[in-house]
Amino acid sequence: MNKNFAVIGVGGYIAPRHLKAIKDTNNNLIAALDKFDSVGIMDSYFPDAHFFVEFERFDRHIEKLKRKKNISLDYVSICTPNYLHDAHIRMALRNGAHAICEKPIVINPWNVDQLIEIERESNTKVYSILQLRIHESIIALKKKVDNGPKDKIYDVDLTYLTSRGNWYQTSWKGDVSKSGGIATNIGVHFYDMLSWIFGNVKQNIVHKHTQDTAAGYLEFEKARVRWFLSIDYDNIPENVKVQGKRTYRSITVDGEEIEFSGGFTELHTKSYEAILKGGGHGLEDARQSIQIVHDIRNTEISPMLEDYHPMLKSKQLIN
Repeated sequence: MNKNFAVIGVGGYIAPRHLKAIKDTNNNLIAALDKFDSVGIMDSYFPDAHFFVEFERFDRHIEKLKRKKNISLDYVSICTPNYLHDAHIRMALRNGAHAICEKPIVINPWNVDQLIEIERESNTKVYSILQLRIHESIIALKKKVDNGPKDKIYDVDLTYLTSRGNWYQTSWKGDVSKSGGIATNIGVHFYDMLSWIFGNVKQNIVHKHTQDTAAGYLEFEKARVRWFLSIDYDNIPENVKVQGKRTYRSITVDGEEIEFSGGFTELHTKSYEAILKGGGHGLEDARQSIQIVHDIRNTEISPMLEDYHPMLKSKQLIN
C-alpha cells in the first residue's frame, strides 16, 4: 500500500532529494512545512500537497486528517536545520509516524538515548539518512577491509573542502549552538562512514578548530585517520581553483585514492526503498558519529607533534 508522508523543511537544499525519493517509491505527500514559501519545486513532484508556513497550522492539519478523514501519517521526512531535528522527530513519533531525518540526526549524543525511549513508547522508528553506507565505492572499501587481514591497521587521509560564501556564518550554519560547528555540519557523514568501515573509536585528537576549518586525528580499531575539513576557499588546492571548482574531496587508504565523486543522485531513493522494506539505518547506527562530532566540538586543541593532516603544514596552519 502507498504510504502517507509529510516533509518538514521542504524549502531547504536537501528537500528535493526527499521529494524525489517519496515520488520514486510511489508514495503520497499529504503535507509540507517550511517558514519560507519559495517551494515551487513541489510542483514537479506533489502539486496537490498542502503547504504551510506555520507549524501550528501544519500540526492541526495532520490532526484533522486523522480525525475527520481517517488519513494517518506514516512517515515524516525532516530536512530542517540541525538543532530542530530532535524536536521534529519527537513531533513525528507523537503522531504515530516514523521519522526519516537528515544527518546529523541530533547534535548531542544524549538525545539519541532519549529518542530511543520515545521509539519504544510510541512503537515507531527513527531513520537516519546515511547515504555513504550505500555508495558502491564505499561498500567495496568495506568489503575489502572486512575480507583483509584481521590485524591490519589502515592509514587514511580524509580531506573535504567545500567553499562557502559570507552568507554561511550569518546563517544558522555559522552558529555552533544550531549547527554543531563545522565538523558536525559538513563532516558527520564522513565520520559515520569511517566508523562503519573501521570500527569503534579508540582516540580522538583535534589539532585545529575554527569557524571555517577543523582538522585532527582519529584512531579506529582498524584505521589511523588524519582528517581536514574546511569551508575556506583559500584552502582549495591551486590546481583545483584553476579549473573553476570550489569543492575538493579526497579519501586515501594506504596511499590509494578512493573514487566516490559520482553515484550520489539515487542514494536517497535507495535509502527510502530500504526503509520501506523494513531496513534502513536507525538511531544506534548514527550514535558513534554523533559522539565523534560532540567530542571534536568539546575537546581541547592538541599540539601538532605527529599524525597531523599534511594540509596543516602545506597551508601553514600549524599552531
